[in-house]
Amino acid sequence: MGDMIKVDAANYKDLMKHYIETQDEQSLYGVEQVSKEFIKNNILPEEIVNLHIQALAELYPNMLEDFQHSMDFLLEAMIAYGMAHQEYQTLREKQNELKSEISVAASMQKTLLGTTKPTIEGLDIGVISVPAHQMNGDYHHFVKGKDGSLGIAVADVIGKGIPAALCMSMIKYSMDSYPEESMTPKAILKNLNRVVERNVDPSMFITMFYAQYLPAENLLQYSSAGHEPGFYYNAATDSFTEIESKGLVLGVSPATEYNQYELKVNQGDMVILLTDGVTECRDGERFIESEEILDVIKQYSHLPSQEMVTQVYKHFEKLQEFELRDDFTLLILKREV
Repeated sequence: MGDMIKVDAANYKDLMKHYIETQDEQSLYGVEQVSKEFIKNNILPEEIVNLHIQALAELYPNMLEDFQHSMDFLLEAMIAYGMAHQEYQTLREKQNELKSEISVAASMQKTLLGTTKPTIEGLDIGVISVPAHQMNGDYHHFVKGKDGSLGIAVADVIGKGIPAALCMSMIKYSMDSYPEESMTPKAILKNLNRVVERNVDPSMFITMFYAQYLPAENLLQYSSAGHEPGFYYNAATDSFTEIESKGLVLGVSPATEYNQYELKVNQGDMVILLTDGVTECRDGERFIESEEILDVIKQYSHLPSQEMVTQVYKHFEKLQEFELRDDFTLLILKREV
């Protein structure tokens, strides 16, 4: 490395002398070549400045003292710059490593939390879930029972990133392990509450809405653990009402019992389930009102449910200038017959 620097130094001095005497741009091309060698051999900025000072001293031994001091000052500045630049490069490398890890984790999350939208005769289902960042703190899951029933979970982790993804994976696999005969909404939440209370950090809260649709009875049974209340559209009266649901968030108290509610779903009726990323959308700095969400849903209610949720999402994405502030999950069940 030392011999390489000496060769570069001699070449650099010759190029500088030729340029000072002629201002020939060919010399500048030579500097480009030398610079590439500097980069190739990982020569630091302060070493280049020092090389420049030495070349000047050899070419102009009677150089003004003030000019010499200015070059010494430049050398100290480059030493400080070099240290700061090195630290910056290290931070960038660590940041890139973290981005790569998060990308892998996001890919794993999609695999671990993947769920298939089922086909239920007479029920049109639409769902969209878009993370504000790479990791999704929202979660939805469908469980189709052997008796034709449909279990629907919508959850939100208060706390984002990789821990939230791991937490949601635990929730999903806990749900999948329960025997079908115990899959009533209140029993699901009671069991999950114990799992969360024992295994999740107290600083991380999970809200969940769990419903079970019984096609033979056109009945929706549901329970809530502090989750954002959904809405029910009554086709006969052409009106929306908030779905009644109360319950403590998961993991607060191991002895929590959850109430279970029922809702008759008639032909043309809709059940709208969502997370707070929908209800807390903003128009500028103003939070939108629930009525605005329902107006947009009604605007697209003539469409199939999947197209409906997609159009509603696009509406609010545009409203927020295509920059989500929170994960956005919207699920609509529409009874057709």
